[in-house]
Amino acid sequence: MAKSLRKSKTQNFYDQIADVHNLAMKVNGYRNSVAKFLKSLDLKLDENSMVLDAGSGTGIITLGFQSAGFRPKKSIALDLSFNSLKIAREQFENDKETDESRISPVQGNILNLPFADESFDLVLSCGVLEYVPLDAGLQEMARVLKKNARLVMIPIKPSFVGVVLEMLYKFKAHPIEDVKEISHQYFNIVGNYKFPITEPIGWSKMIFLLEKK
Repeated sequence: MAKSLRKSKTQNFYDQIADVHNLAMKVNGYRNSVAKFLKSLDLKLDENSMVLDAGSGTGIITLGFQSAGFRPKKSIALDLSFNSLKIAREQFENDKETDESRISPVQGNILNLPFADESFDLVLSCGVLEYVPLDAGLQEMARVLKKNARLVMIPIKPSFVGVVLEMLYKFKAHPIEDVKEISHQYFNIVGNYKFPITEPIGWSKMIFLLEKK
């Protein structure tokens, strides 16, 4: 019961702040920062690939993925918050750099992803694992990834800004050493990227590039 209650609170919280959160993500330049990083990777995606944005929020990461020039067969933007997905859908439809016909918003929980085993060639995850037990979240993402497929994980890094975000967004960041240790159970860590300090996203976030074992 307590676990279910926590999920409900998180969903309600983001339903209430979806518009403000979306504006904050735009101001922080998340889209451009993520797009530049993704462009630098050899993700081995093609027109038959399936991509999941797990905990997509209002769609900023999926929009960055589109800005990077990737056009897989289908991208799924999954989030717990209905209002966040409503904003995401509107942005996908109106954005000139985005092929919205290839993107499907889906409401769901990252601890119980509504997809079969080994469904995806890539999973993107930004700012969502902080709300769940890290082991359970990573295990579920590994389940839906194909063997040797990759997870781009963008966690909160230790910083003053990170502490402020914890208070504002009501989550608890996982220690980076825990992220590394638990990731090794399901993935090989093939990259550890730090955003330049000149980009606002770099004040609070870093990137792990993981490959499913």
